[in-house]
Amino acid sequence: MRRRSWILLTALLLLAVAIGDTLVWHFAVQRMRAGLAGWVAATRAAGWSVSSAAPEAGGWPLAATLVLRDVALQGGAADIPDGLAWRAERVVLRVALRRPRVLRIDAEGAQHLRLSDAPDIRYTATRLQVLVPLQADPSAQALDLHGETLRASVPVAGADDTLTLSRLDADAVLDAAAPHGRAVVSISVKAGGIGLPSRLKWPLGPRIASFAADAALNGPLPNASGLAARAAAWRDDGGSVRLRRVAMQWGPLGLTATATLTLDPALQPVGTGTAQVTGYAATLDALARNGLIRPSAAIAAKAVLSLLATTPDGGGPSEVEVPLTLQHRTLSMRQAPLVRLPELDWPQP
Repeated sequence: MRRRSWILLTALLLLAVAIGDTLVWHFAVQRMRAGLAGWVAATRAAGWSVSSAAPEAGGWPLAATLVLRDVALQGGAADIPDGLAWRAERVVLRVALRRPRVLRIDAEGAQHLRLSDAPDIRYTATRLQVLVPLQADPSAQALDLHGETLRASVPVAGADDTLTLSRLDADAVLDAAAPHGRAVVSISVKAGGIGLPSRLKWPLGPRIASFAADAALNGPLPNASGLAARAAAWRDDGGSVRLRRVAMQWGPLGLTATATLTLDPALQPVGTGTAQVTGYAATLDALARNGLIRPSAAIAAKAVLSLLATTPDGGGPSEVEVPLTLQHRTLSMRQAPLVRLPELDWPQP
């Protein structure tokens, strides 16, 4: 009799847990539906176009999920010339019942991205995921993106070519209400195993082993009409971009740099920075050989850098620390011009 009582009690407890979990799941799904509907309404009110098939609920018993198929998002012409368009075969929204304050967004299948007036880019990934903390104050929103084995079809020289990334990680924080002198946007990006399109000749080789950047956009962001007017108002109010760290290993080049940039009266980037460089001689030779800098500039730069280079105490390649300046669209090292950048063409209203 006692054994039967324990079995009955255990069964009742399991039933209670299942019912409780089901109720929590239903509540979480309803909250996700309401949140999705609110986001769609707000996004459309801001001038964007949003569409998808009706969301399908799932995920029980461990999570609440909504599956969206044939997702399309288009708009943003007020901030991006000609706007942005993105499409995906399938998007899965997921909230784990044990972590109800984190929304996971997985983009799956074939996807398309068009930025500004650039051609449409088709891409896939074995994993492309965004984590969004669900917080009471939406003014400072954090995002955490993780991608693996990205493969994109990009137009090069009139034909499709391939760009690949083994891994991509990005963390961003948007604080639209940040006061003067504080970062409106902070972003940290890491990418590894970057395979460049093969139809082009790359002076430092077709593969970038690693790239990392940590940057902040200091505001506040103005509400002027038109992108050029907003950029000018941002500059006049002391706006700047701080590159807290940029690191790259590409062929012979090892680079670590910091910089602060703003805009000049013609709305072209200007600024100063410092770079620590290894493999500088082979890099300059490759740039000159491929016509990116003049041979005389490469010879002069190597002569100066060889005088400044040091060898680490523990051994390793020689390293040089050099000041950099960007002015009148020309990047210079110790007043020696290295490369001239194309002009930024700001759209007029």
